[in-house]
Amino acid sequence: MTLATVLNSLYLFLFKQAAQLSLPTLHRLGSLLGSATYLLSGRYADRLHDNLQSALPELDEPEFRRVLRANVEEMGKSIAELPWVWLHPLEEVVTLVRECHGWELIEHARAQGKGVIILTPHLGCFEISAQYLASKIPLTVLYRPPRLAWLEPMMRQGRERGLVELARTDVSGVRAMLKALKRGQAIGLLPDQAPGNGEGEWVDFFGRPAYTMTLVERLATATGAMIVMTHAERLAAGAGYVLRFSPLEPAEGESITHAMNRTVEAVVRTCPEQYLWSYNRYKVPFGALPPDVAKEL
Repeated sequence: MTLATVLNSLYLFLFKQAAQLSLPTLHRLGSLLGSATYLLSGRYADRLHDNLQSALPELDEPEFRRVLRANVEEMGKSIAELPWVWLHPLEEVVTLVRECHGWELIEHARAQGKGVIILTPHLGCFEISAQYLASKIPLTVLYRPPRLAWLEPMMRQGRERGLVELARTDVSGVRAMLKALKRGQAIGLLPDQAPGNGEGEWVDFFGRPAYTMTLVERLATATGAMIVMTHAERLAAGAGYVLRFSPLEPAEGESITHAMNRTVEAVVRTCPEQYLWSYNRYKVPFGALPPDVAKEL
């Protein structure tokens, strides 16, 4: 038995044991985990600080520090809550959604026989958004195997239940989503995830060019699907989540891709403490032209 196998077994055991703890306990541990990560990882801390400061320059120093400290703890909670969300029964997990606002948008689209493109940014507990949806309606979501091999069975167990269909992040996955929309079903995407070269365009996000997926616009144009933004705001002390749905409505002459970034910005501003500011959102994908060069062409 190799060392890697032993470690994977140990991590898996600890993950399952963590699922036996209460959500409030996991969130308290997550706060400590987030703080430790911030203190020990210079790269993580620098990117979080720079992205937050760049996106919200209007914050004065005391408010910036408050949001920064809260964000550090919330990101730790987002990791610590995964065992509970993935390994508890689906019907138990969805009871954590204490309030749901805007569900009528989903019902309206389905009553018209339209597909629904549901966009879930890296805000709050985005895992529970899909769980809630999958407990009520058919949902196709893209799936990319994690880098940590031991985590994959837990991830699949947590995501592949209810009315969920997982689709790989390749051409076959895009076809699966297209077929689901044409059947009047829903699909789920992360709108603020940097796509690969050739799969996006440079669009401003909090005042800086960010390589942004064009897949949402292509799918909506091809199917006439409604586009809805959703996020699950984490409540204090492990009390659960508030799920919110809002429409994506392009302004006159505005592309769906531009409207998507603008809407994500607006949603994030309602709860900046729970956004994944440490994500490398402004990276240049391998092979893609930097934004200043692309703009000249």
